[in-house]
Amino acid sequence: MTSERCLLIIDDSAVIRQIAKMTLGSRGWRILTAETGPEGIAMAASERPDAILLDVIMPHPDGPETLSRLRSDTQTARIPVIFLTGLADSEKERAKLSALGADGVLAKPFDPDTLTDLVAETLRWPE
Repeated sequence: MTSERCLLIIDDSAVIRQIAKMTLGSRGWRILTAETGPEGIAMAASERPDAILLDVIMPHPDGPETLSRLRSDTQTARIPVIFLTGLADSEKERAKLSALGADGVLAKPFDPDTLTDLVAETLRWPE
């Protein structure tokens, strides 16, 4: 089992939050969840997770705006953020989302069997 990492999942879907929490938690990582951008921003500032998984399409503020707010705060600016999105079906869309300052883009729906490895690979976390 790897050393404990802390991940924050910001997604307005309770189902996605629950599946991701169970899947990523199985690796021994501590998982925090937030339903909204403002809730996630506050949690990121107080908990300082090692990384954030952020939905793109959410009620105001959406994922890109939430990312912008995270990047503009000195407490959260350096936390790696991976977009989780159903919009990542083309390389052009992935590039567009990465250009917003995300450290990675993972497609939804995701395969729970590979999510943990994809997150670790994207963040370059050792096994």
